[in-house]
Amino acid sequence: MTAARRRFTQEFKDELCREVINTSKPIKDVATAYGVGAESLRNWLNKYREANGGTEADLTVSERARLKELEREVQELRAETAF
Repeated sequence: MTAARRRFTQEFKDELCREVINTSKPIKDVATAYGVGAESLRNWLNKYREANGGTEADLTVSERARLKELEREVQELRAETAF
């Protein structure tokens, strides 16, 4: 005998999508915490991004600086490796 299929409200789906986007937590972790399938959450997230123009949280000034620093470091390491 199979279990009844659970239905989730759109508000619940959107809330989980916002949590993944805003906290940068892995989809698997958020799905496990709320008792939903990771693949279901991934599908909801794709639909959410399509509906909301793929909105991602903008980087803060410190995050941008750190990203630039890391990109520079990667470039230097690649140059050393090529040498």
